[in-house]
Amino acid sequence: MNALDTMRALANEGEVRHFEAGEFVFGAGDSGDCMFGVLEGTIELSWNNHAGSEEIQAGDVFGAGALVTADHRRFGEAKALTASRILVMNREKFLFAVQESPMFAVELLGSIDERLRKLKDCLKR
Repeated sequence: MNALDTMRALANEGEVRHFEAGEFVFGAGDSGDCMFGVLEGTIELSWNNHAGSEEIQAGDVFGAGALVTADHRRFGEAKALTASRILVMNREKFLFAVQESPMFAVELLGSIDERLRKLKDCLKR
């Protein structure tokens, strides 16, 4: 199992959002109170006025910092590159998932670590 599988298992139907290509999931400086899992499509995360970016594919999660930091503000922006279906998890469900399935936290950290390693490799080029 991965972090998205756990999110999917806990989700209600209303927690899936649809985004068209070019539509923003969130902008830099927006208040953050949820994390996201990409069910379908590709999302671009960018920061520092697009000086850095990464593509988040179906099966990946992003935005978890909003659930562990009080009064969180989004550092960058997230925009759908293709039509996308995204699962949304709020703090209450996140805490429940961590309590009921501690492996969820490990899976989430593993996902973040994998993304950071890929990003580091891209920046070396």
